Amino acid sequence: MPTPKKKTSRSKRDMRRSHDGLEMPAVGFDKKTGEFHKPHHAHKTADGAYYYKGKQILPPKVKKEAKEETATNE
Repeated sequence: MPTPKKKTSRSKRDMRRSHDGLEMPAVGFDKKTGEFHKPHHAHKTADGAYYYKGKQILPPKVKKEAKEETATNE
């Protein structure tokens, strides 16, 4: 395996790594719910439903206890 002939200086090493700095993550804004989310990802809202492109794709999950209470009240 080849080995370097000379030591790479801190300056050269750091210049090579200069583009590896942290960037701000991309953020999207949903007009319907008014929440921020990752772009091109479904996001969960406070009510528990999942939204994608402003449309609800999964309804909120109802806990079993809540289902049993409504069944006994009827």
